[in-house]
Amino acid sequence: MATRSIPDTTTAPASDFASAFPQSRKVYLEGPRGIRVPMREIALSGGEPPVRVYDTSGPQGTDVREGLPALRHPWIVERDVERVGSQKSVAGGGNAPDFRLPTPDSLLRTIYRGRSAVTQLHYARRGEITPEMEFVALREGLPAEFVRAEVARGRAIIPANINHPELEPTIIGRGFHVKINANIGNSAVRSSIEDEVEKLRWATLWGADTVMDLSTGKEIHATRQWIIRNSAVPIGTVPIYQALEKVGGAAEDLTWEVYRDTLVEQ
Repeated sequence: MATRSIPDTTTAPASDFASAFPQSRKVYLEGPRGIRVPMREIALSGGEPPVRVYDTSGPQGTDVREGLPALRHPWIVERDVERVGSQKSVAGGGNAPDFRLPTPDSLLRTIYRGRSAVTQLHYARRGEITPEMEFVALREGLPAEFVRAEVARGRAIIPANINHPELEPTIIGRGFHVKINANIGNSAVRSSIEDEVEKLRWATLWGADTVMDLSTGKEIHATRQWIIRNSAVPIGTVPIYQALEKVGGAAEDLTWEVYRDTLVEQ
């Protein structure tokens, strides 16, 4: 197999991110269990006090080859989860994820699976306030019990996959701030992992609360891996796009088995 070069880190330099909002600074709200919620404090003119809004840009100055810090890892391993291997151990073979694509070891994570329900809905309905609920309560400026109750009633969701530990939790629902989604993704015309990571970083800098990876070009799995490992916001996908990539774009060759395996993989 030919050697593949690993993408460099020529995404937007830190100075560009700092200059994007010259009249603001990132600050943190301190909460229970060591939770620190990033906020952007905006300076106002006329002697007015600064105003704070929540910040989705994630930790700055990180190497995209390393990914973001695994903020939620301590919360995840305390739950009823089991380790089912590493991403490297399941590489290749049949329709399994092909991590022979240019993904460095530093971006590969341990894979966890719940031995029982480990969703935020499950905990909310048991009356438990999770760290994720505490986090979004601080971010939204609302009581943690209100967050739990809304999730339990099915009127709000906290997308918090246990295999996305870099995530800074957010909540979507009628009783909370409106959330903005950004769409990114490569295409058959242009497929560059560096471009997609840069799109991600700028989208979240400008306030995207969630991001959809709509890649339809080459190396969809590797592209998504780089995106997730460098994302502090939830990432959505469209499995049919990668399933079609596996059969060379020929819809008539798409089988249930290929699509099913892609669903499980994603």
